Parts: sequence; C-alpha cells; structure tokens
Amino acid sequence: MHTWVRPILFSIAFVIVCGLIYARVFGPTDSFAKREEFLVQPEHTVEQVAQDLKDQGYIRSTIAFRLALIGKVTDRGIRPGGYEISQSMDTWTLATTLTLPPYLRFVTLPQGARKEQIADILAEELFWTDEQKQEWISVDTAASGTLAEGVYYPDTYLIPSDQPPAQIAARLRGRFTNVFAPYVQEAKDKGLKWSDVLTLASIVERESAKNDRHLVAGILWNRINTGMKLQADATLQYVKGSSGNWWPVPKSEDKYLESPFNTYKYVGLPPHPIANPSPESVAAVLNPDITDCIFYLHDADHVIHCSVTYAGQKKNVQKYLK
Repeated sequence: MHTWVRPILFSIAFVIVCGLIYARVFGPTDSFAKREEFLVQPEHTVEQVAQDLKDQGYIRSTIAFRLALIGKVTDRGIRPGGYEISQSMDTWTLATTLTLPPYLRFVTLPQGARKEQIADILAEELFWTDEQKQEWISVDTAASGTLAEGVYYPDTYLIPSDQPPAQIAARLRGRFTNVFAPYVQEAKDKGLKWSDVLTLASIVERESAKNDRHLVAGILWNRINTGMKLQADATLQYVKGSSGNWWPVPKSEDKYLESPFNTYKYVGLPPHPIANPSPESVAAVLNPDITDCIFYLHDADHVIHCSVTYAGQKKNVQKYLK
C-alpha cells in the first residue's frame, strides 16, 4: 500500500466514525415518525424538558440537547405551551422548534378580571392584532342571550395561538356554564335570579379580602333588602377603569359619576356583573353570613371591620384608616 493511501483511508474512517457518533448522539430516534404534541408545563425547567424529551424517545442525550440550545434560549428557558415535534427530528431541529413560540399557549385568567383585562391577557399571549382585540371586546363578548361580563371562567387554559377570538369567548363561556351549573340550580331552589346572584358575586369578588366573602355578601344583602344603596367602591372602579389601570382607586367626587353602575347614586344592583367571580364568591352570595352589620371597611392588613350603624363606621374609619 502506498504511503499516501493510509492518511486518506484514515481520514475517511475518521469521518465515518464521527458521522456515526453524531447520528448516535444528535440524530433522530425514528426517521419515519409522525409529528406529535409535546407539552412544556409552566413550572418545567430546561433540565426537566430535556429529561422529558429523552424519556419520551425524542432525543438520545440530554447533554446533546442542552448543547444544541446554547444561544437559543433566554434566562426564562423554554416557553410553556404545546409544540408539534417528531422523533424524526434531529436534536438541533428539536432545539430550534422548542425555542419558537408554541402553537398552544398556557393562558391564565385571574379571578375578578373584567373582560377588557381578559382581552389584554389574550392579546399578549396569543399575539392578537388590535383589530382582533377590539372585536373580542365589542363583538365576541357582547350580550346575546347571555351576560356580557362575569361569564368568562377564571382558570388556566391551553389555547391554540391561531384560534379565532370568537371561539375563545365561546370556550370560556362554556367552561363557566359547566362549573357554575350547580350554583344556578341552587339559586333557582332559593328563588333567586341567577343574573342577580352573579352580579352581586362579582362585587363581592372585588370588595372582599377573599377570606371574608361570606360576611361581605351578608352585609351587601342587608343593604339590598333594606332598600339601601350598595355603595360599593368596586362599581366606581368599573365605571372609571381604562386601559393601563382597569381598577383605579376611587375618589370622593367619583360618587357623583353618571353611570348605571354607580351604586352610590342608584339603588339596587348594576345592570350586569363587573368582573368574573370565583365559585367561592358565588357560594358566598348564595350562603351569606347572618349579620346585623350594614357598614364595613378593610384595614391596612386587609382585616374587615363592620358595624351596625354609621356612627360605628365613622369610629372604625378613625381607628383603622387614619
């Protein structure tokens, strides 16, 4: 064998070995596999994602996957959501795919949010245009056989990024209907109008410190039953709220605002809910504490103090808010 042949053969062998090693470490695990849904949970770290990929047969080496991610992910790691991946993808392709926006997005809607707030959250998470956002507010969630507010159940959803806003609104209302069905029946059994229960519950949601919902509900029912104005600051916030600050701190002059939602000006409940209440607030309205209190306030530590008379309320103001 000529001396110049050996280096060539060695080079060829080296390339083949490197190719085999690369295929073994970075190559696809199944060249003919179909795409599947892979979920990255909100609490998952990059290490957990890598281990899940290995356990489910998408990659051969977690170390190789993390090497492929270098320069592709930020400090927050891989975004939670659903991705379409396949065992036919090599490690580099998988790493690239998992650093793109997921086609399924986890979206959390908090308790006590108004529909404009929900629109803000959905628009940010699902990359809506301004037109889509406005359509959701003015068309997709407009009253048509159901309430315009308070019927978009607060929860965490996994939503396709390309799902039309109207379908999302219908989905949230459907979830609301399923969760609150027992409460609708309970309201009926007690001779209460469901829309009234829901509207009062939305005020309780905004007015309570969460651990005193039943007491707040009892006090507000006392006001309704005695013909007293509800005088709930949350309704003033609903009237004044705007983009960037949907629940502003009300001022004394706000009590004179002209709006059917101003419960300082008009007796009874506002036309519809002011926010999406939790099941706990609905349960509180249906089963309020029995109390003689008519007035209440929360101190700096969110502890409630109630009184039977206005004089008692003034004393509480001096004691807890001055």
